[in-house]
Amino acid sequence: MKFSLGKKLVAIAGAAAMMASFAACGSSSSVKDESTDPNAKVTLNVWAWEPTLKGVVTKFENKYPNIKVKLNNVGTNLDAYTALNNAIDAGKGAPDVAQMEYYALPQYAIKGALKDLSSFGASKYKSFYTPGTWSSVHWQGKIYGLPSDSGPMAFFYNKAVFDKAGVTKIPTTWEEYYQAAKKIRKTGSYITSDSGDAGFFDSMVWLAGGHPYKTSKDGQSVTVSLNKDSGTQEFVKWWQKMIDEGLINTKVKGWTDDWNRGLGDGSIASLLTGAWMPGTLAGSAPQASGKWRVALMPTKDGKRTNAENGGSTLSVLSSSSKATAAYRFVEFCNHDRAGIDTRLAGGGFPADTETMKDEKWLSSKTVNDSIGRPLEYFGGQEYNRVLAQSAANVATGYENLPFEVYARKIFGDAAGGAYTDKSVTLEKGISNWQTKLNEYGKQQGFTMKE
Repeated sequence: MKFSLGKKLVAIAGAAAMMASFAACGSSSSVKDESTDPNAKVTLNVWAWEPTLKGVVTKFENKYPNIKVKLNNVGTNLDAYTALNNAIDAGKGAPDVAQMEYYALPQYAIKGALKDLSSFGASKYKSFYTPGTWSSVHWQGKIYGLPSDSGPMAFFYNKAVFDKAGVTKIPTTWEEYYQAAKKIRKTGSYITSDSGDAGFFDSMVWLAGGHPYKTSKDGQSVTVSLNKDSGTQEFVKWWQKMIDEGLINTKVKGWTDDWNRGLGDGSIASLLTGAWMPGTLAGSAPQASGKWRVALMPTKDGKRTNAENGGSTLSVLSSSSKATAAYRFVEFCNHDRAGIDTRLAGGGFPADTETMKDEKWLSSKTVNDSIGRPLEYFGGQEYNRVLAQSAANVATGYENLPFEVYARKIFGDAAGGAYTDKSVTLEKGISNWQTKLNEYGKQQGFTMKE
């Protein structure tokens, strides 16, 4: 892919332009680092949405009194990326450090907007992080962030509803999940809901061993093979059966009041989602406390594998003139025990292997609700033991698109009809999505392949 001076890549369907020129953000080697002197007074501009970082900043500034941190929440998800894109495109106003979800990282790495942290010695931390998170901060052999948290998938289920339906053996395969869904539907509940969630779709394809996206080492060509990838097609076939037989609630959208009510009253009986879910459940559906449990993800053949669903990193912007100090902050937040423990206390799910082995964390039976009250939400289960195993099971090597934020934004328009319209199959919807992704990729200057 070729970039020229001042080139701006267009936004489509209201999405922010995701592939600005190298010139707009500056390469990591062209910006002088003014923070190499540990005695120099430095103020870092950090963009992040995670509330636990407020406590981390206090501890960081106590350890590094010459470095002050200005923490700004510019929004989450698309809002955060839109603000970041605008700053990069303008060539000014970008932060020194930015929080971003793992799936978004390649977009910024490929356009040169992020500092390769290998130059600071980050490579030595490989064994410190779980395989899935460590893999997620890499792009083309370079390290563009340190993992902040993780989202290995897990099977959260309402035991009371499952017992009522006579599902006493927790599904370990997709076929067993399907059979359980039929029993649960007879009770009036749905085993889960999905109105067309692109993040969930990608995670399930990852779980199925799919590799529908690939970017060449030179960043010039992108392969989108949703129509041919075996893992993608395996999931599409299975999920289509679940939709066709009315076993999934496709009308209730995630993260809405209706969804919260469904989780609370048992009409939505389980979730296939990230390990960060305990605090969300306790806060959004406290009335179901004691009824829910956690298990490993059911897989196509019952083999132990897993995928990530969520999680984020802190990255240093190439345009930062304080890269050394910025890395110190990233390292403190995500590697220093004080930083990690502060975020864990606030409900974050860890990305480091040390926490995964900590007996106090593993044996925890309570989850704090929205006002900080500890609840035995999972009926006295030591749920973190299951989640730690889920993290260890994550398969590495899955690639996101270098315009993944845009891809997920248009998923509903491209494939959403398959969830609500019986005349549209999921296979057709995914094929339509692939067509739109190829069109967009070409407009961004990529050579698109299938």
